Amino acid sequence: MTIKDKILPVLEVDPAAGAVEQDGQWLSWGQLKHMIDGVGRLLSAAGVAEGSPVGLLCRNRPEHVGALSGVICADCCLLPINPFTSPDKVCGDVAELDLPVLVASVEDWQLPGLLELARAQQMMAIAFQGTDVFCLKGLERPGQRQYRAPMPGVAIEMLSSGTTGKPKRIKLSTENLEKGLVGKGRVENGKPVLARSAGLVGAPLVHISGIFWVLSHMVEGRTSALLDRFSVASWVGAVKRHGLRYAGLVPTGIKMLLDADVPKEDLASLKCVRSGTAPLPVELQKAFEDKYGIPVLNQYGATEFAGAVIGWTLEQRKQYGDSKPGSVGKAFPGVQVQIVDAESGEPVPSGATGLLSIKAPQLGGKDWIRTTDLASVDADGFVWIRGRADNAIIRGGFKIVPSEVVAILEQHPWILHASVVGLPHERLGQVPVAAVQLRPGVPTPSVEELRRWSKERMTSYFVPVDFRVVDALPRTPSMKVSEPDVKALFNAADYQAA
Repeated sequence: MTIKDKILPVLEVDPAAGAVEQDGQWLSWGQLKHMIDGVGRLLSAAGVAEGSPVGLLCRNRPEHVGALSGVICADCCLLPINPFTSPDKVCGDVAELDLPVLVASVEDWQLPGLLELARAQQMMAIAFQGTDVFCLKGLERPGQRQYRAPMPGVAIEMLSSGTTGKPKRIKLSTENLEKGLVGKGRVENGKPVLARSAGLVGAPLVHISGIFWVLSHMVEGRTSALLDRFSVASWVGAVKRHGLRYAGLVPTGIKMLLDADVPKEDLASLKCVRSGTAPLPVELQKAFEDKYGIPVLNQYGATEFAGAVIGWTLEQRKQYGDSKPGSVGKAFPGVQVQIVDAESGEPVPSGATGLLSIKAPQLGGKDWIRTTDLASVDADGFVWIRGRADNAIIRGGFKIVPSEVVAILEQHPWILHASVVGLPHERLGQVPVAAVQLRPGVPTPSVEELRRWSKERMTSYFVPVDFRVVDALPRTPSMKVSEPDVKALFNAADYQAA
């Protein structure tokens, strides 16, 4: 059964019932169907082929759920595009993707240069305002030229959280995404039944976690309580309005709730909190559980895996209690975990640290997918994430690969060499800082000038919180940049408010 076959029958169960809610504003199942049908009709009328790449400027708003599900139900390949950058960068990303079709809200079509770019590249331009979907005048179909090739069998070319200036995209096959949705949804007398409880979607729809949970809720006939962006007030408000039993919280969010001293009664409906995207400190988990009496179920996943593949269940927490501190849980049913030596690729003994490899049904179940995460597994099958082999910086749940930030900084006409490292941060986990070595004879830029230049070229959370201009980057005897010496140029305590 395809994703479309799973979703479309749900839309007709009770068209007037609420499908997506945000701050008291609702989108019904019938309105969702109206948008999905509208997107499908426009693409069909324009002769857009199956698997054709369709870009979507993706925000966490109810009507964007209709737009993204419309693209997927039309059997096209969805390419979520991050709109939370400068207009120049949005246009640069769109231009590089070379798309035959671009979908955006009427508001986003007003971004400087975007409509001109669509005309120049002869794109089909689909707009939506509220639940009304239509083509912009003169851009009702793709032009007669070669575009990015269709990708039949690929549901989403997902934007990874580990990107900087040039996003990396990961192809998620329709088959694998469908396998991830197996078993979801209740059927009575051969017809789907709407779920009685709502589910929270707090992750960005531009990343896999947000899209996966929205699609899961649609298949289940479950209302999505959609957060525009995370704040303590919006998260707690959604929990209280819907009496949520389960909700996700990244470690940064857990700490923010504790710091805000949210009353225990505000979270009384919750049976558990799921946490992922970044390492969860044991002491932070314990503080939350002690204060609220709500177990935190740690999880591990990645864009490549179309969601979580390892995690705790409530039953496991009852059985093992606090005896596995720091573990991200056990492999989900059907998922296999293997820890291998980084150099030889051979499995390591139980309890030893190595690179984490995954084999899962949603990945085809045939090949091992090796990650860059260092991990260990105990005799009971519980997994601990021990760090990263690629020195990635996790800032508030978002991954930053230092080498990619360095590549952008070294495009600056005055910078010869750069090094980016992560410093510990109480609230965000880590923040990036940069040391730069200038070309001979150039002026010395100020920290503010470097920060401004970076903001124009990077997503906001990739921008280093501070810079040091040095005569020469510190290096080891083998001439590699010494990261400990770079970190020593900064005082981590100075950036706790970053």
